[in-house]
Amino acid sequence: MKQELQQFWGYSEFRPPQGEIVQTILNRQDALIVLPTGGGKSLCFQLPAVIQPGLTIVVSPLVALMENQVQDLRRRKISAALLHSELSPGDRKQILSKLANYRLLYLSPETLLSLSVWQCLLKVRINSLIIDESHCLTQWGETFRPVYYRLGAVRAALSNRQQRVTIAAFTATANPIAQETIQRILQLENPQCFRLSPYRANLSLKVQSVSTPRQRRQKLLAVIQSQTGSGLVYVRSRRDGEELADWLKQQGYPTEAYHAGLKSSDRRKIEQDWIGDRLKFVVCTCAFGMGIDKSATRWVVHYHAPFLMSEYVQEIGRAGRDGKPAIAVLLKSSWLDAEDRQRWQFFETQEREQISKAQMLVQKLPQQGNVDQVSREVKGAAIALSLLHNANQLAWSDPFHYQILSRQRLPQTSRLNSTQSMQSYLKTKTCRWAFILRSFGFEQEAIDFTCGQCDRCLK
Repeated sequence: MKQELQQFWGYSEFRPPQGEIVQTILNRQDALIVLPTGGGKSLCFQLPAVIQPGLTIVVSPLVALMENQVQDLRRRKISAALLHSELSPGDRKQILSKLANYRLLYLSPETLLSLSVWQCLLKVRINSLIIDESHCLTQWGETFRPVYYRLGAVRAALSNRQQRVTIAAFTATANPIAQETIQRILQLENPQCFRLSPYRANLSLKVQSVSTPRQRRQKLLAVIQSQTGSGLVYVRSRRDGEELADWLKQQGYPTEAYHAGLKSSDRRKIEQDWIGDRLKFVVCTCAFGMGIDKSATRWVVHYHAPFLMSEYVQEIGRAGRDGKPAIAVLLKSSWLDAEDRQRWQFFETQEREQISKAQMLVQKLPQQGNVDQVSREVKGAAIALSLLHNANQLAWSDPFHYQILSRQRLPQTSRLNSTQSMQSYLKTKTCRWAFILRSFGFEQEAIDFTCGQCDRCLK
C-alpha cells in the first residue's frame, strides 16, 4: 500500500484513517465513510483500484467532479475513464470497447443504468462499486434523481461466482438518519463505518442579517473588500448567479457565474481561471465545489441561506483546506425581509406536491414491471417508485425490475429533506460549530463545546 502511495501520490504516510479505509476495501468489506471536506476521501478508493486487478466503478453526481478526478488520475499515469452524456458517440463507443483496460470508470447513476453501458459492464470483472458524494442519494434520490434508489440492486447483478463486488459509500456530510438510509438503500452488508468530526478549528462561522436586497449586496461587497485571498459566493439558482455576477462586474469585480447549465468547456475555463487566480472569486450554485480543490480558499459567502444543513457544511468546507484561517459568512433575511422564508416555503411546497402526485400514480402502476418501460408509459413513475422504496413498500429484483409490496399512503414530508435544521441553525444562540456537531450525530463532542471564534461565541 505505502509503495503505491509513494509511487503515484508522492506521500510516504497515510492520513488517519486513510490506511484503515484502504485496507477495508482491499479486504472486500463494505464501508461507509464520513470524512470532512479536504479529508482525502478520493485516495481511499483510488489506491485500492490501482492495487487490485479488475475495474472499480465510481458513481458520482456531477460531470465537473468526475472530469477533475479523471484528469488528476491521468496525470498520475493511472488508467481512468469517464462516461457522460456530453461525450460523442465515437468516444463513448471507444471507452466501452476498452473497459477491461481501465482501473477506474467514473459515471453518473443514470449512465451506469443505461442499457448500453450496463450490458458492457456485465462482461467485465468488477471489484468495487464506489458511491462518491453518497449524501446525494438522500438529498436527491427520492424526487430529483430517483435512479439513486436502484443502486442497491447493482451488486447482485455485477458479482459473479468467483468474486463479490464490494460497495463503499463516501461523503463529507451525512447525519445519523442519512447514514442509516445510505446503508439501507445500498444494501451494505455489515459495513465498516469511519466517521470523523466535521469541526474545522481554522474556519470561523458568521451569520449576518439583511433587511433589503440592497443591504444583502452591500454586505457581500464588504466581505469581498475585506478579504485578500480567493473566495466563493454561493447562490441557490442559476438566475440568481447570473444576475449577481453581472451586478458585481458593473461594480468593477471580474467574476463569472458557474452552474450546471454551462457547457463543459465554459465550466473548465472558469475553474481554471479561479484556481490560477485570474478570478478572485466565482458566483456559483452547488454544482461548484465537489472535487474542485483549491486549498488556499480563504472565504465563502452564502448569499442566500441553503435549504439543507448538508448543503451548507459541504459548501463552507471549500474554505481553509490548507489549515490556515478562513471565514464562512451566511447572509440571512431579517424579519423585515421575507426572501429566505419564501424560498423555503417554495421548496417545501414543491416537495409536498411531488409526493401528492406520486401518491395518485402509485395506484396506477403495475404490481411489478420494468422501470424504464413503465416510465415511458406513465410520466413520473420513477419518482413514485423511489418514494415507495424509501417507504419500504417496494423491492428491486435487479436494477431494472421492481415489485410493489404495499400501496399504503406515502409519508407527506421527507425527514431527510427537512429545512427545519437549517432554520434552527440560523436562530441558534449557542456556538455554531456545536450546533453542527449535534446535527451530524457527534452529541458527546458537542457537550459544552465552544469554538471561541464564531459570531455566537464572540457575542
